[in-house]
Order: sequence, then structure tokens, then C-alpha cells
Amino acid sequence: MMLIIIFSLLLLAFKQNNVIFMVIDKVTVVIFIVDYVLRWLTSDYKFDKNSTISFLQYPISFMTIINLLSILPSLTIVNSGFKVPRVLRMIHAMKVLRIFKIMRYSKSFEIIGNVIKKSKESLVAVCVLAVGYILISDLVIFNVELESFNYFFNEVYWATVSLTTVGYGDSYPITTLGRIITMISSVFGIAIVALPAGIITAGYMSGVQKQSEN
Repeated sequence: MMLIIIFSLLLLAFKQNNVIFMVIDKVTVVIFIVDYVLRWLTSDYKFDKNSTISFLQYPISFMTIINLLSILPSLTIVNSGFKVPRVLRMIHAMKVLRIFKIMRYSKSFEIIGNVIKKSKESLVAVCVLAVGYILISDLVIFNVELESFNYFFNEVYWATVSLTTVGYGDSYPITTLGRIITMISSVFGIAIVALPAGIITAGYMSGVQKQSEN
């Protein structure tokens, strides 16, 4: 299954759509559909409940939704060769979600998944902090840089880039005060970005240690 997932993802590296690629895509999606149906039929083993409750619960579980979203692009007109709007082509890119299917077949990914589940409250708190930080930085720079930032999206884009300390250089302040705010924003951004990495790393190391002890 891991090899099939990797083969299906490799197709995204090519823009041309020849017969071989179409055959590989159809074969892999058929396998994914069979896997989806079989897992649904045996969902009572997964949830340890009676078949009716498990049958209703399975389609709304996180990994099942990811599986469904990764299958749907191969069943749309995006793969038919006709010219379609860019928005619909975004559906085609959802095939990349198949990478999450590897979590079912890898011990390391399974540990990371368990860490995310156990630390979801802390991770949600960090996400809320990051969004709040972006909005605050957005409002501050909007009132300082009246000439450089005229659109809301530009300000949000700048705040996000500053938060992650990427700095593409296509959106930047021109006043001294604006540059000072950018420096402060970047320094605090490093701390906020490092928080989820630290939480997941600590949980992963703890999970590996428990697994080795068992």
C-alpha cells in the first residue's frame, strides 16, 4: 500500500497526462476505493463497537475523510483532459492528501499521530496564539504603513511571512517605525513557530521511549 501511495503521488510531479499515467491513476484509485470499502465493512474491529454504530461512525472519522478527499480528484472531470477552471484544478491537487494514508502503515507516523491527538489542546492554543498574533500585527502595520499596505490581504500576507520569518521581500514596510515593528514581529514569530515543533518533538521522543520499553 505504501508503494501504491508513492506511485500515485509521483504522478503529481508531471503536468502532461499520457496513457500510462492515466492507467496508473485509475489502477491506484480502484485499489484505494476497495481499501475504503473493506475498511468500512470491517469498521467494528476498529471501533470495538457493534456493526451498526461502527458503520455510521467510520465515514466521519478524520482519516476516512482524508481518504475520501484523496480519492475524489481521480473521479472528477479534471482528469478527463478537458480545460477546466483553476478552482477545479485545486481539486486535482488534493491527491497529495494521500500522503496521510502512509500513517496507517508506518510506526513512526503512527506515533506522531498519537502525539497530535494527545497534545491537540496545546496545539490548538498555539494556533489561536498565532492567529491572534497575525491579526494584531496586521492592525498595527495597517495604521503605521499607510502607503505600503493598502489591502487587507497584503497586510495578512506580510504578518504571516513575518511570523514564519520567511521574508520573501515582495511586501515590506518603508518607514523606520514600520521596520522596527517588523523586527519585533519576526523575533516573536520565531518563538511562536517553535512552540508546536517543541510540543510534537517532546511527545514523539516520549512515544519512542515507551515503545522501546514495551
